[in-house]
Amino acid sequence: MGKSNQHLAQLKEWESLSVNATKKIINVRGPELLGRVALFIGIFFFILLFLPYRQTIPGRGTVTALRPEDRPQTIQNQIGGRIEHWAVREGQEVKKGDTIMVISETSQSYFDPELPERLNEQLDAKRGTETAAVQKIDATKAQMRAMTDGLRFQMQAAENKVRQAKNYVSIDSADLLAVQKFYETTKTRLERYETGYKNGLFSLTDIETRRLKLQEDNAKVISQQNKLSNSTQNLLNSTIELDNIRAKYQESISKAQSDMSSAISSRASAQGDIAKLRNDISNISIRRGWYVVRAPQDGFVVKTLKAGIGENIKEGESVATLQPKSPLVAVEIFVSAMDVPLILDTSDVRLQFEGWPSVQFSGWPSVAVGTFAGKVFSIDKISSSGGKYRLLVSQTNPVPTKDEPWPPQLRQGSGVFGRVILRSVPLWYEIWRQLNGFPPSLEKEPVLSDKEKK
Repeated sequence: MGKSNQHLAQLKEWESLSVNATKKIINVRGPELLGRVALFIGIFFFILLFLPYRQTIPGRGTVTALRPEDRPQTIQNQIGGRIEHWAVREGQEVKKGDTIMVISETSQSYFDPELPERLNEQLDAKRGTETAAVQKIDATKAQMRAMTDGLRFQMQAAENKVRQAKNYVSIDSADLLAVQKFYETTKTRLERYETGYKNGLFSLTDIETRRLKLQEDNAKVISQQNKLSNSTQNLLNSTIELDNIRAKYQESISKAQSDMSSAISSRASAQGDIAKLRNDISNISIRRGWYVVRAPQDGFVVKTLKAGIGENIKEGESVATLQPKSPLVAVEIFVSAMDVPLILDTSDVRLQFEGWPSVQFSGWPSVAVGTFAGKVFSIDKISSSGGKYRLLVSQTNPVPTKDEPWPPQLRQGSGVFGRVILRSVPLWYEIWRQLNGFPPSLEKEPVLSDKEKK
């Protein structure tokens, strides 16, 4: 009996040992489960490799303004002077034309408070000089007309005398020729009478009569020669007198023209002085308007660059910084030179502004949270400092329905991170590109319809 109990106990002990051993030997499902999980993960990652991945080009920059007139500007005084009064404080909103500061004159050339009146008096005096010069010009013109009329009459009289003298010379020349013919005829007749007297045909009285006639004709020839000589001398004198009249007129005209030139020069000089005085009067009037420095446009006084009362400032010196009130906000980001050829003027951009929480997924911008849409507005033609190129990004207009407009609280100069959106590629291609350091794909993405984009 005792041996049977001992045998039963020993059998039970063997059964328990065999059961425990069986449990340890049969429990082989753990590695199988691990293999299945690994296989599932592998298939999952393999499928992920073929998911579409949106290529992007990252860049950092700051908020700026799209238009130059919307960017911060300095307010400058047009003239040098002494600060007398500040009409604004930092952070104050101003309207276009509001007074920023008032300055006083420091140039001794403009100290006289009645300077415009003094210049007007000089202007009136110069106008009187111009009037006198004009009157002298008119008088000289009248004198020249009178001299011309007088010369015309004198010239007509002198020319008539010359023509008359020529006529007298012609008449006397004809008379001389006639009396010479008579003299020759009388001389021939006397010779015939003398021959007839020798032959007894004529008497001595006839001969003497013919001789007296010859002497009379000779005296007429001599008298007519003298008369012709006088006529010729009279013609010469008339011609000399005509030349003298012309020379005297030329001298008088030259003197009158000299007086005319002097009067014209005096008028031109007076007109130049008048123009200069009018310019000075206008400049002084404008300069006195510059004693008040005004805001060029609506905005906020960001910072005053000069301090105190009584401080002297130079011409064209900056006195305050003004931020325009309603700027057309844009973003400037800087990208690598290697990526610039891939960016188009119509490329979309996703932006993350500093101060606005966001979650950005590089390859899947559609699931990003807290980012804003933008579009490339321009690309610089030259590189900036550091060899990077600046992109100017504007707000997409109209704003996409799935996005919100840019925050109105954006301030120029705040930081921003942007990603320029390129084409979609498989994830395995992007990993391969990143491992090899290749640039994004240059191939253009096919244009999708609005329905496909949605």
